[in-house]
Amino acid sequence: MKEHIRQLLEEALPLVDFDADFLFSELDSLGVTTILMTLSDEYGIQLDASDATPRNLKSLDALVSLVQKKLAAQ
Repeated sequence: MKEHIRQLLEEALPLVDFDADFLFSELDSLGVTTILMTLSDEYGIQLDASDATPRNLKSLDALVSLVQKKLAAQ
């Protein structure tokens, strides 16, 4: 799942370094929105502004964790 999410997000945001120590610092508001919309559409989950926290967007692993939690809650 992690590699699939990486591929999706690298296509959507080619200038973002998804291996950064703190991914959230690489993102502007459009980048955050793009990530939430891309993952929502791909996995059929509901992600909104309340999910756009530095903790959830800290790293690629944190994003994978967020998706897995949302899928488990369905």
